[in-house]
Amino acid sequence: MTDTQVHQLVCDISMQYFHKPFRHQAFFNQRLKTTGGRYMLNSHNIELNKKMLEVFGLNELTGIIKHELCHYHLHLENKGYQHKDRDFKQLLVRVGAPRHCSSIEQEVKKTLYKHHYVCSKCGQSYQRQRKINTLKYRCSRCLGELLKK
Repeated sequence: MTDTQVHQLVCDISMQYFHKPFRHQAFFNQRLKTTGGRYMLNSHNIELNKKMLEVFGLNELTGIIKHELCHYHLHLENKGYQHKDRDFKQLLVRVGAPRHCSSIEQEVKKTLYKHHYVCSKCGQSYQRQRKINTLKYRCSRCLGELLKK
């Protein structure tokens, strides 16, 4: 999905659920790591984490867009747009937006380890981020030879 497609999706969701137009920019920000998206108070733009789309799919991204649009529309109407405000909580319930997005940390941990080694004798497995020299290192249990899996 490109930035223009996600901008069109945000405009469609805004009209469908909020019955108000979205007049600013929406785009993916590659630097977002731990959050699903964010609403920028000064520019009124919405930045989204592309990894949420890749890992969890379009339904999760739609929920994140609804959440950020709640911030957007309430801020422009000079109502309570923060997470603690009653207006924000009520609008979240009305449009069916999640209060928090799914945690991407579990998915990041799965892809964190690129190399997998197994002991040839006891079967002990080792996951490593970096490649290791199997001639230099041995199994910590039985001192068996490590094999790349």
